[in-house]
Amino acid sequence: MHARPMESLVSTGTAERTAPPRPHVVLVASPGAGHLIPIAELARRLVAHHGLAATLVTFADLSARPDAHSAVFSSLRDAGVATATLPAVPLDDLPADARLETVLLELIGRSVPHLRALLLDISSAVPLAALVPDFFVAVTLPLAAELGVPAYIFFPCNLTTLSLMRSAVELNNGVASGGEFRDLPDALQLPGGVLLRREDYGDGFQNSTEPVYAHLIEEGRRYRAADGFLVNTFYDMEPGNAEELRQAAERSTFPPAYPVGPLIRPISDEDAVSPCIEWLDRQPTGSVVYVSFGSAGSLSVEQTAELAAGLEDSGHRFLWVVRTPSLDGIDFAMFTGHGSDKDDPLAWLPEGFVQRTSGRGLAVASWAPQVRVLSHPATAVFVSHCGWNSALESVASGVPVVAWPLHAEQRANAVVLSEKAGVALSPRAARADGLIGREEVAAVVRELMEGEKGRAVRRRTGDLRQAADAAWAPEGSSRRAMEEVAGRWKAAALGGRARGA
Repeated sequence: MHARPMESLVSTGTAERTAPPRPHVVLVASPGAGHLIPIAELARRLVAHHGLAATLVTFADLSARPDAHSAVFSSLRDAGVATATLPAVPLDDLPADARLETVLLELIGRSVPHLRALLLDISSAVPLAALVPDFFVAVTLPLAAELGVPAYIFFPCNLTTLSLMRSAVELNNGVASGGEFRDLPDALQLPGGVLLRREDYGDGFQNSTEPVYAHLIEEGRRYRAADGFLVNTFYDMEPGNAEELRQAAERSTFPPAYPVGPLIRPISDEDAVSPCIEWLDRQPTGSVVYVSFGSAGSLSVEQTAELAAGLEDSGHRFLWVVRTPSLDGIDFAMFTGHGSDKDDPLAWLPEGFVQRTSGRGLAVASWAPQVRVLSHPATAVFVSHCGWNSALESVASGVPVVAWPLHAEQRANAVVLSEKAGVALSPRAARADGLIGREEVAAVVRELMEGEKGRAVRRRTGDLRQAADAAWAPEGSSRRAMEEVAGRWKAAALGGRARGA
């Protein structure tokens, strides 16, 4: 192992040495910052609020940047959460053009023996209470059965995405692994009145003949072996889905799903010295449009130019986190060289743009302290790719969204934000190739900042912010749901009869 997780369990105080060890939960995060950040926050809260000990396990980093998540790991150790990174496994036998999901699944599958050894090591020293793999790591569920502990899947997306997965698996009941899977319908009515169209399904669910579709169906079938789901959402965000899934659990047709969010990264004191925050401190309250497409989002050169022109024409102040554009039409940069920021991303902005917008706009390269930016009084609107972490960070800060999804499940997230939660407006793509023109960029920004529709969205966002705050209050819905599950884990670890749901 690259880390010795048991070291954090060694106490120095006399009282702690004589006290029995707390029941221990092992959480497993699949590669990617979007997966790591919320499950790390869950681990921290299990220790801080629920009387459990925890180890967060990660895989060898595909980005070849072992320090990429060092700040997360450091904050966890400060919070009393142990961390461990599984040893690297050989992947050089995979085809050079293997798709990302294939590489991820191979990495995870080949790492199972290392995870098993780690679990045995932990369980030999302390009472193991539960195994919590995230949604891409369901292949590890048999390890929980082997050790006789509950297994709960951490789902970093929302209940709508979980329902979509469930619908796809049910549609393909009876189709053997490796058989011809069935396509989802062109439109799918999900619980709570969420209507998803084919273009909203997300990349993996578009075409049943693609290998990724088969991977998702197989992963969804594994979900049925879980004792439950811990979902990074909260009841008021998706009440219809929450109720339908509760009823499905009562009918024993699907494992219970517990909304335990919003789980978002805490604000770091180091973020306060960022140039972004210094600039925001000089702006009027509620005057700034924040623009960011996440750590893996990448626009085309043409779309970058249209966005720049639209921000300029809107007349509003803006803070834009600029990524290097994609030159080949691929809008997803995770674990790839696409959209690499080795060169200066600001060099791709239209000529004269920075000079013309000086004073009311700030363009920064690659990164900003997003949670602190969104919570800043000057920030009024968030132009976002609708990654679920960003969506929850925006809602928790009371900042409405211009929904601009790029890939993965972000289109479904945009539907939830705009059509159900009512906290977002979506720009219209006027061209067949999906390009959003400068006029539409300017129009949607002005509407959300000044218009009647925008006023209603801002009001709804304020209401949902209060609900998000309440969810993890001592008597909040998410806090109570997590307390219920933690109680089962502790009973199981201490020899109680209850296992899972």
